[in-house]
Amino acid sequence: MTESPHANAGYRRLFESDGLSFGIGFPLTGVRESTPDPIDESRLAGHAESVGFDALWARDVPTYWPKFGDAGGAFDPWTLLSHAAATTEEIALGTSSVVLPLRHPIHVATAAASVDRLSGGRLVLGVASGDRDPEYPAFGVAPDDRGQLVREGVDALRTLWRERYPTLDGSWGRLDGEVDVLPKPTTETLPLLPTGYARQSMEWLADHGDGWLFYHLPDGTLRSYVAEWRDHAGDKPFVIAVRVALADDPTADPEQLHLGYRAGVEWFRDYFRRVEDYGLDHVVVSLQAEDPERAMTTFATEVIDAL
Repeated sequence: MTESPHANAGYRRLFESDGLSFGIGFPLTGVRESTPDPIDESRLAGHAESVGFDALWARDVPTYWPKFGDAGGAFDPWTLLSHAAATTEEIALGTSSVVLPLRHPIHVATAAASVDRLSGGRLVLGVASGDRDPEYPAFGVAPDDRGQLVREGVDALRTLWRERYPTLDGSWGRLDGEVDVLPKPTTETLPLLPTGYARQSMEWLADHGDGWLFYHLPDGTLRSYVAEWRDHAGDKPFVIAVRVALADDPTADPEQLHLGYRAGVEWFRDYFRRVEDYGLDHVVVSLQAEDPERAMTTFATEVIDAL
């Protein structure tokens, strides 16, 4: 992989090797509809690092919409990742993903660079347009403006991180060169991974992203998406998120879940070898388990180590 000029320590941890790397998504306890226990989350974050996961990924879900059925872990991603940075040593820290239309770019630039500096350069920033309908009126955002706001947000973030005392104008406000935005990240700008299509063209995603983060896809669709991405973006990384439930029987055949599978470890080993052959670079695993610590250990030992 050709290294991005924005490659900080977290980006290198995920993508500098030729093999498939694995991250795990908060909430690590598997609690989806309420606030997980922070002590358990912290303990499990350390365990994930110790058994060999390469990244911890925090979601940006400003409000809980019961119809959607998922609170995303409930904690603010910047606070959660700052805490994770303080309780881990080398594991990458990712957002999956910051909803740019609902956040002011100066606040995003400051918060993200702060986490990056406090963690020694471990932050990889997934960015998205969002997908929860009631959030847009709650923030006074017109849903039809999402595509424009993502483009404005990405351009603003790059400028705010790269330049001192920037001059910048957007629908969010104006900077006239009299003030600077601090801190600056550990690299020229933070690595950005657009998530889904973020209401953009493939050409825009390839030109403006340091990689592409997508959701779980059926095998045939995944192969075609990776191929299309390579045509536009070269060897910039491709990332997917997959829900994983480990069956008690290691030889169990797969059962389809929403955005993933329940299966034995033997099937998962074959599956991840297969998607690695398609050209996938990183997987964000969402573990579904009654005993998440045990499930992490089993997945790391029986799948990650085997690959």
